[in-house]
Amino acid sequence: MTQEILVLGATGKTGRRVVRTLESSDAEVRSASRATGFDWNDPTTWKPFVHGTHAAYVIAPEDPRRAAPFVELAESSGVQRLVLLSGRGLDETPEEFFQGMHAAEKAVRASTLPWTILRANNFNQNFSEDVWHPEIRASRLSLPVDDTPEPFVDVQDVADVAALALTTDDHNGQTYTLTGPEAITFTAALAKISTASGLPAELVRLTPEEYRNLLLSQGVPEQVAAELNEMFDGMRRGRLATPTDDVSRLLGRPATSFDTYVATARF
Repeated sequence: MTQEILVLGATGKTGRRVVRTLESSDAEVRSASRATGFDWNDPTTWKPFVHGTHAAYVIAPEDPRRAAPFVELAESSGVQRLVLLSGRGLDETPEEFFQGMHAAEKAVRASTLPWTILRANNFNQNFSEDVWHPEIRASRLSLPVDDTPEPFVDVQDVADVAALALTTDDHNGQTYTLTGPEAITFTAALAKISTASGLPAELVRLTPEEYRNLLLSQGVPEQVAAELNEMFDGMRRGRLATPTDDVSRLLGRPATSFDTYVATARF
C-alpha cells in the first residue's frame, strides 16, 4: 500500500524542495498550497489534503488558533507522523511574537502522534529568493544588525532533513537545530555575494526604530515588524550565532557552506 506524504506550503521556499526531495526517492507526495486549494484560514479545505496521508510536513499558520485543530484533524484522520518547521530561538522568544509558531509547537508536542520539530536559522536563500533579494539587486541591504555572526542554513539541507524525518522512525520526539557549518557576519556574506555575482552590495545598519519605520513604509503590518525586530534583537544578542552539527550528523555529510551556496545561487 502506497503511503502518501502531505507537504504544506508546497510552492514555498522549503516546501517545494521537500516535495522535490521526496519525489526523487519515489515517495508519493500530496502537495498543499493556495494554488491547490489549501487555505489555513478555511478549515473546510484541510480534510481533502490530510485524509489518507501517512505523514505531514507542516509550516506553522500565521493564525495561532489554527494549529491545534489541524493537528487534531491529523490525529483523527490516521496521519502517523508530523514534521514541523519552526524557528531557532523560539524557546527564548516571548509568546507575543511568532504566535503561530508557538501554537504549532505546542500542538505538535501535545499530540498523540510521533513528531519531529526542525528549528532553523535564517536561510542562505533569503539573499537570493524574496526576503532580502530585491535589496541585493539594488546593491544594498538595510537591516538592524551588527557584527554578530549568523550560521545561515541552506534550504536544501532543511529539506533533506525534513524528508529523512518524514520517512524514517528514528527522529520521533526530537527537536533539531539546523544551521550552516560556520557563522559569518552580514558584512562578510555580502562581500562573498559581491565577489561571486559582480553585484556591489552595501550593508546599511539600521536602528530597530529605523527598521520598523522602513517596514511600515513598505506596508508590513505592525505585528510583523515587531516580530522581525524581536528576531534581529535575538540575533544581535548571539542567540542564533553558534553552529550545530545536527545537519551533518543526520545526513551523514557536511552541511552546505555559504561559499557553496553563493557559487551556485542566482542573484
